[in-house]
Amino acid sequence: MEVKVLDSNGKDTGRKVELSDAVFGIEPNNHAVYLDVKQYLANQRQGTHKAKERNEVAGSTRKIKKTKRNRYSACR
Repeated sequence: MEVKVLDSNGKDTGRKVELSDAVFGIEPNNHAVYLDVKQYLANQRQGTHKAKERNEVAGSTRKIKKTKRNRYSACR
């Protein structure tokens, strides 16, 4: 497959390059391209999110769960 070489402005330089059909002559898989773009954009995010802790949540100061007689207590 022969393709034209363009410069950084998109103008034709007059040169041509021979590309392998085994690599560049395939039918693109749209879902695979979508997944790669999605992963690339996710990696560009800053990632400074966090969940609020117990003391940061607006509401009551009452204890959330009893210490005794619940499913996760040590005394059974």
